[in-house]
Amino acid sequence: MVKRLFFFAYGFVSYVIFLATFLYAIAFVGGFVVPTRLDGELQTSVTTALALDCALLTVFAVQHSVMARRWFKERWTRVVPWAIERSTYVLCASLALLLLFWEWRPIGMQIWSVENPAARVVLWTLFAAGWATVLTVTSLINHFDLFGLRQVWLPLMGRPYARVPFRTPLPYRFVRHPLYFGFLLAFWMTPTMTLAHLVFALATTAYIVLAIQFEERDLVSEHGAAYEEYRRRVPMLVPGRRRPTVPAVSRHTARQPHPSPGREAHAASRLARYGVTAFAGPTQTPARSNESVTKT
Repeated sequence: MVKRLFFFAYGFVSYVIFLATFLYAIAFVGGFVVPTRLDGELQTSVTTALALDCALLTVFAVQHSVMARRWFKERWTRVVPWAIERSTYVLCASLALLLLFWEWRPIGMQIWSVENPAARVVLWTLFAAGWATVLTVTSLINHFDLFGLRQVWLPLMGRPYARVPFRTPLPYRFVRHPLYFGFLLAFWMTPTMTLAHLVFALATTAYIVLAIQFEERDLVSEHGAAYEEYRRRVPMLVPGRRRPTVPAVSRHTARQPHPSPGREAHAASRLARYGVTAFAGPTQTPARSNESVTKT
């Protein structure tokens, strides 16, 4: 019982640190209230500022990606108990971001500045919508599981952990990674773009696109045909025209010209577990993803 209480306390503190980091991130990117900000006057040489900022972004990207990979988790949970593995990931990601906020060096050098009042309102609205999208999506895919609280709460209550089921809340029917889409809005929608802000936006965009490749490889491995069909139908990041559904069972049988009835039944049963029908395609998407800390 003492161990379970300790794990819960650890998970709760990790979550509180994440929440504070997330709120600071909004102000840091938006350039208000907090003492350190993404934009500002150059206080050192451009070369030094760029080198330090890129190093900070690299630290976060490496931590965020490596600790999320299955091969790392398999080794990591030999050291860290499984119940607090997710909380530890969240804590490390928060610390990496706090380091970035603390040591970030603004560069100045304005890239663009929108002066039209109406246009500024539109950009700030989209900025806010991006952060709101991030919070909304985490709630739709089980916020507390994503940030490790569910993993420490269930053992405390003496209940076994059950993986969150494969499903597609509304935003996931327009893009496969609405969490990342929200971050892109938050990072790019600004009426004043400086060089440091541009470096930050470009680096995080590149990281997001790269991270999705690794993440989807894990999702295909975990969810099989259901996720492959979902990925074929729904755009990755930018909402657009959805591709017509190709029956998942038909694709399977196309590779097997004369399947036995037993094999057909097995395939149908397996697809049904993921919410896939012959006409509607997958109706669910992974509820737990690494898009996360600040997706991830």
